[in-house]
Amino acid sequence: MENNNTTKMSTTNPMDSKTGFNPISKTFHSLRPPLNIPPPNATISAATYTFSLRQKAPWSDSTTAFIDSTTSQQLSHFNFIQRSKTLAKNLITLRGLTKGHTALVLSPNIIEVPILYFALLSIGVVVSPVNPVYTPSEISHFLNLSKPVIAFTTSFLSHKLPKFSLGTILLDSSEFDSLTTEAVSSTALPEVNQLDVAAILYSSGTTGKSKGVMLTHRNLTASVAAYDAIRIPTESPSVCLLTVPFFHVYGYTYLLKSVAMMDTVVVMERFGLGKMLVVVERFRVTHLVAVPPVVVAMSKEGATEGHDLASLKCVPCGGAPLGKENFDAFKSKFPQVSIFQGYGLTESTAGVIRIVGPEEASRAGTTGRLGSGMEAKVMNPNTGEAMSPGEQGELWVRGPPIMKGYVGDPLATSVTLVDGWLRTGDICYFDNEGFVHVVDRLKELIKYKGYQVAPAELEQLLQSHPKIKDAAVIPYPDENAGQVPLAFVVRQPQSSLGEAEIIDFIAKQVAPYKKIRRVVFVNSIPKNAGGKILRKDLLDKIILQRTLPRL
Repeated sequence: MENNNTTKMSTTNPMDSKTGFNPISKTFHSLRPPLNIPPPNATISAATYTFSLRQKAPWSDSTTAFIDSTTSQQLSHFNFIQRSKTLAKNLITLRGLTKGHTALVLSPNIIEVPILYFALLSIGVVVSPVNPVYTPSEISHFLNLSKPVIAFTTSFLSHKLPKFSLGTILLDSSEFDSLTTEAVSSTALPEVNQLDVAAILYSSGTTGKSKGVMLTHRNLTASVAAYDAIRIPTESPSVCLLTVPFFHVYGYTYLLKSVAMMDTVVVMERFGLGKMLVVVERFRVTHLVAVPPVVVAMSKEGATEGHDLASLKCVPCGGAPLGKENFDAFKSKFPQVSIFQGYGLTESTAGVIRIVGPEEASRAGTTGRLGSGMEAKVMNPNTGEAMSPGEQGELWVRGPPIMKGYVGDPLATSVTLVDGWLRTGDICYFDNEGFVHVVDRLKELIKYKGYQVAPAELEQLLQSHPKIKDAAVIPYPDENAGQVPLAFVVRQPQSSLGEAEIIDFIAKQVAPYKKIRRVVFVNSIPKNAGGKILRKDLLDKIILQRTLPRL
C-alpha cells in the first residue's frame, strides 16, 4: 500500500502545526492520519479494496449489512458479498458485460442497488446512476454523456428508458434475484486498474446544466481510505439511515464506507420526515446521514414530538452549509446528538473536509478540517493570489479523490482542473486552528453597491425564525444598487408572518448592506438531491416571468 501523507515538514517548507499552513507555498496541508492506499497503477478495484477493510472490524459476517425499512428484510454482510460476487460473474457470462462498458442505474434507494454497485465495480463496468425523478427528456442528456450499453431500473420506472444494446434488467424482478443467487459459472473477473473510470456521477447543476463527473477506482478508494484513516472503534456496529439518495455522490460513497466499516445500513425507499422518524425509532438508528434541510426540519418545535430518538448518536451532515443558528437550534433540542459536518463536491468524490470526534463536533459554523491526503489553497478570485489563514477566497483542493474530469467536455475540465487543483467555486476561509468555514458559492454572491452579500448567511438566519419552514435568497436586479437580496420564504403551517416582519427580523442582525429588500412567499424551495438550493430556478422565475416589479 502507498502511504499518502501531504503533511511532511522540512526546514525549507515550514508548516504551522495548528492550521497545516505552509507560508512559503501558501498551501494548507492535512493534519489527519495519512491515507493507506494502493499505488496509482495497482490492479485492484474499489470494490475489492473496500471489502479488504472489513477485516479491521471485529464483527462476524453474519452481522446485518442492510435492512429494508418497508419490509424489514435483512441482508447479512456474508450474503451481501456473495450475491454481489455472483451477480458480477453472471453479468459477464449471461449478459456479455465487460470492463469498460457503462451501465445506467435508474432506481430509488432499495437493497438491490448496493449489490449492483459492488458487482459492477468489481468487473470494471462504469456505474452511471441517475435521479429517478427525471423525465425521459432529462435522462436523454445523461445517456448522451455516458453512453451506457445496459440499464438497471425498476418496473415502475422502466417506461422512462429507451432500448439498450445489452438490454434492461429490472431490479425488482425474479430475473435479478436469480442473477444474484444462482451461479452459472466460475468465470474469472477481469483485472481492474486503480486509474480506470469507476463511475460517472452528475454534478449538482446548481449553476448550469449537469456535467458527467468521471471518478476512477483510485478516487473511490481514496474516499473509503479517508474514513478508514479516522476509524474509531465502537462496541457494536453503527446503524445508519441514509436519507440521501444512492445516485448522489454523498449516498454513493457512504455506501462504500458502510461496507468497509461493517455498519448496518437501513434503506428507506422514499423520504418523508414523519416516516424517517418512525424508522429511526423502530430500528434504533445511531447515525442519521442527512442534508441540512433535514436537520433544520427536526429542530422546529413539535416536529419530532411523540418519537423516541434516544438511540441517535450523531448526524453526519453534508451537501450544503449548515448555519450556526441552525446548528445551535438542533443541539439545544438534541444535546446528546453530535453533528458531524463535512464538505465536498461530486468532483472531489464527496467529503474532503470533515468533522472528526466529539470535540470537533461541538464547533458550530465549520465543516471541519482537511481530510487525509488532501491539500488546499484559498485563492483571491480577483488577483489570483493565494491567501493566508483568516482570509476569504475561492477554495482549491488537490489529492487522490479529485476527479479525472468531465466526460466529453475537455474545455470544462481544463477550466475546473488546474495543475491537479480542483477549483471548487466556493468562497471559504481557514481559521487559526485549521477549520474550514464555507461562506457561499462564488457565482451566487450578491453584489450590492460593491459589497458582497452571501445568500447562505441570510438563509440560515431566516431558517432560524420559528415561523419560517424554509427559505432561499437570490440576487435581484436593481438600477441603483446593482443587485439586492430577495428572499423566498416558506411559512410554517397556519403562520401569518408578513414581509415587513421578516425584513425587520433580518435587519436587526446584519449590516445595512445585507438587509433583505423584498420577500416572496412560496410553497416550497427547489433543491437538488444533495440539499443544495437551486437558486438559478428561482432567479429564472423572477427574471423571465417578471413576477415582481423593479424595486
